[in-house]
Amino acid sequence: MTEQIIKIFKTTEENFSQTLKNLLDTAEVGGIDSTVAKQVAEIISDVRQNGDKAVLHYSAKFDGNKAEKLADLQVKSADLITAWNNLDADNQRALQIAHRNVVEYGEKQKLASWSYQRPDGSKLAQKITALDSAGIYVPGGKASYPSSVIMNAAAAQVAGVKRIVMTVPAPNDELNPLVLAAAHLCGVTEVWKIGGAQAVAALAYGTETIAAVDKITGPGNRFVAEAKRQVFGKVGIDMVAGPSEVVVIADKTANPEFIAADLFAQAEHDEMAQSILLCDDAEIAEKVSTAVKQMLSTQPRKEIIEKSLRGRGAIIICRDIAESVEIANYIAPEHLELMTENAPALVEKIRHSGAIFVGSYSNEVFGDYCAGTNHVLPTSRTARFASGLGVCDFQKRTSILELSSAAAQELSPVADLLAQGEGLHAHALSARLRGSAAS
Repeated sequence: MTEQIIKIFKTTEENFSQTLKNLLDTAEVGGIDSTVAKQVAEIISDVRQNGDKAVLHYSAKFDGNKAEKLADLQVKSADLITAWNNLDADNQRALQIAHRNVVEYGEKQKLASWSYQRPDGSKLAQKITALDSAGIYVPGGKASYPSSVIMNAAAAQVAGVKRIVMTVPAPNDELNPLVLAAAHLCGVTEVWKIGGAQAVAALAYGTETIAAVDKITGPGNRFVAEAKRQVFGKVGIDMVAGPSEVVVIADKTANPEFIAADLFAQAEHDEMAQSILLCDDAEIAEKVSTAVKQMLSTQPRKEIIEKSLRGRGAIIICRDIAESVEIANYIAPEHLELMTENAPALVEKIRHSGAIFVGSYSNEVFGDYCAGTNHVLPTSRTARFASGLGVCDFQKRTSILELSSAAAQELSPVADLLAQGEGLHAHALSARLRGSAAS
């Protein structure tokens, strides 16, 4: 038998729980790399103190941009339009379909203001408003991601954000026209050819030329992720994301080649990406293992895929599908695909996942690009408490309270008593005065 590219485990094996924990802990992204944290902190401090000058320095150092003033790194609106107009019809249509579907799904997510009135005449309400501004970080360099533009900017666009600022690294002043065309389609108002921690710092604190934003979203390398972590509190962020992940739950009815391709789709992101199959049948496990071996040689990114699958991939044979669901809930993956005979029935049993893809034709790749759901999702088991990016992330909730005199009289002794219990006597006085005036 040839060596397995992706390891096969059984839940019935001794110490399986520890095996699973070790598999998930192979790349602990929740911790802070002290070296990266120190470098990022220095860059952020420099940008805060020196503004444009610091951003120009790091852009020259890391991206080879030789601009003399920061304004030279802004992409003109006319260039966005030109990028769109120069696209061939097929690429324009692809971007339009993806944008349309994300907007359509986003409209359903939109929060709405509401109010209600109590019998005593008091009115309570919640007001929903869009953020004034948002910063969208889009990776650049070796790869370009128009899909990241759409996922982030379209959500902000639907929410009603007036100022959408995009930063994207432009090594040697080069940008992918698809990224610029997507920015035009999504109503991005500013585009800056800036990357790395210096871009995050500029968005968070502002410079002489770039006005600060209220929230920063979008993926990036470990320096970008660390910068987002450090500026959180000054601005909002979407999340600090780790390597991409997929878990597939499958039974004997699943197509082994579909599963192998979907495991590849995550593994090709980078060596630390994680692809796991949970199944209830040894036969499907072997078929997928064989498909992986047979199909790998055809992949242009086969070296990355193989390193990812060997290092962090797994096929886990469970006692039954119910156990597969239990393990999937423990893993709380970024992406969860359900390829079983009764896939829709499993959805209600899934408690923790960034996104769920139901059935053999609902592969995660469609969610990545064009189906309508957002691909900015929680990783590293954070789906236990976090959600994927959506329109609501670009909206704020404000509570509104309008009490009647009768309500103030009724609540006064309650607030008075609770405030005194906390030793906050001015609070108690404020409550008593309202109660006395209302009586």
